[in-house]
Amino acid sequence: MIPKIVRPGLSLLLIALLSGCNTVVMNPTGDIAKQQADLITVSVLLMLIIIIPVMILTVLFAWKYRKSANAKYEPDWDHSTKLELVIWGAPLLIIIALGLITWISTHKLDPYRPLERLDEKRPVAAGTKVLEVQVVSLDWKWLFIYPEQGIATVNELVTPVDTPVRFKLTSSTVMNAFYIPTLAGMIYTMPGMETQLNAVINKAGAYKGQSSHFSGDGFSHMKFAYHGTSQAEFDAWVAKVKASGQTLGRNDYLALEKPSEKEPVKYYGNVAPNLFLSVVNRCVAEGSVCMSHQMAHDAQRVRNDIALKQVPQDAKRVAANTDAEVCETPTNPVKK
Repeated sequence: MIPKIVRPGLSLLLIALLSGCNTVVMNPTGDIAKQQADLITVSVLLMLIIIIPVMILTVLFAWKYRKSANAKYEPDWDHSTKLELVIWGAPLLIIIALGLITWISTHKLDPYRPLERLDEKRPVAAGTKVLEVQVVSLDWKWLFIYPEQGIATVNELVTPVDTPVRFKLTSSTVMNAFYIPTLAGMIYTMPGMETQLNAVINKAGAYKGQSSHFSGDGFSHMKFAYHGTSQAEFDAWVAKVKASGQTLGRNDYLALEKPSEKEPVKYYGNVAPNLFLSVVNRCVAEGSVCMSHQMAHDAQRVRNDIALKQVPQDAKRVAANTDAEVCETPTNPVKK
């Protein structure tokens, strides 16, 4: 058993050791993640305005009204307007402030919303080109497709510093969650659906990405490397991937889609056209019907059914509102 005199020292030692940890969530290098960290800080500070006084008063009341203190005894006391205002007014103001901040931040940090700034001092200049990256969560690995560059990678993501990036995400089988703590908050990936995330990295470096939603046996190894680079380094990396000579066709994707763990980094210098759209619409396999085509067909069939049901009603309405006489003239009369 640890002696009581040693316990405070161990607590201080633990705090000292933790102070050396790199808390990525609260010290990110991406502007979106930084704004989210600031929101957490402001929310905690606002709540501490109530929590700290309550904790202090709890100790003070316990001390003041302890058995041996001979504190004033008032069994008939039941109300104080000033005390009620403090007890209910202060938390109400905090809730209002938190509600306003949360409402504004929810819209400002909407993952679908295009970026308006690179950081707090630099807005996104007009005409700035956005880098598009298509993300597919597989069992249990990540596929990144760069449609403009015509390349794809497995378990490695690279983007230039201070360049707005628009991620388009989907999943091959089960729901998952894409998360790079230093870049932005997590965003779900779902089969048959496309989600989006707009973000920017502001500092070059090697970072980590992961799945933050349990998706089966290989979930714990579903991680990937993320690199923020200069534009020149990014261009060199694209050339390196292109030089790999590997092609990601539809059959190659179907083979890659099969469950596997601890998948090494792979490069594909060529990608089949519209592969990501085929993944979203669940029609990568040859001969399969795309969801978008099936839904369009179903919608047209419903419209046709509605139109057919409306025809008799319209005919009856026209017949009821007209007094004109309808005559039939025989065609091809025979002269005798």
